Amino acid sequence: MTGVLERWLDAVVATPGLTGVRDQADARRVMLDDALRGLELVSAEEGPVVDVGSGGGTPGIPLAASLPDRVVTLLEAERRKCDFLERWAAELPNLRVVWGRAEEQPLETFGVALAKALADPPVAVEWCLPLVREGGAVILWTGPSADPERIATAASLVAGRVESSKDGLVVVRKAGPTPTGFPRRAGVARKRPLA
Repeated sequence: MTGVLERWLDAVVATPGLTGVRDQADARRVMLDDALRGLELVSAEEGPVVDVGSGGGTPGIPLAASLPDRVVTLLEAERRKCDFLERWAAELPNLRVVWGRAEEQPLETFGVALAKALADPPVAVEWCLPLVREGGAVILWTGPSADPERIATAASLVAGRVESSKDGLVVVRKAGPTPTGFPRRAGVARKRPLA
C-alpha cells in the first residue's frame, strides 16, 4: 500500500486548493505521519469509520490503507475535493467517498468518526458525535491551544464524554443516543458553538 500513499501525497501537493502544503516532506509529516498517530486508537474501535471534512484525504486515506478490512468513508462538502478523493477510492477497495455535510448525514451510522483540521474542537464534536452509534467514538486531532473544558462541555450536550486526551489526540465516547435537535442545521454550530 505504500505505493498508493506515495502517489496520493504527490497528487495532494500537485493539486491546487487541497492544502497549503507544497513541500513533499511537509506533506508526509502533516498528512501521512500525523494521520497515522491515530492508527492504534482507530484499531481499538469497532465498526465503519468516517473522516469528516476529509479535504485532501487525511486522516482517512492513510488509515484506510493501513486498515484494509475496515470500511472508511471520506465525507467532504466540496464537490471538487470529492472528485480528487474518488481517484483514491478506485485504488483502495475499502474506501468510500460521500459528497455532503455532516449535518445532513444519517445519524448513528459509524463506529468511529475522525476530525483533523475540520473546525474548532467543540464544533467538530457537534458535527461528528451524531454520526457515531452509541458506544462508538470520535477521535479529534487537536492543537496545543485546544481547551479540554470546552470540548467536554460540547460533548456532554451531544451525548458524549471525553474519554482520553493525549499528545493532541482526543477521544470522545458516545454515551447515549443523539439528543433531539442535533445536529443543528448547517452553519449553526460554527456560528453558535456549544462551548
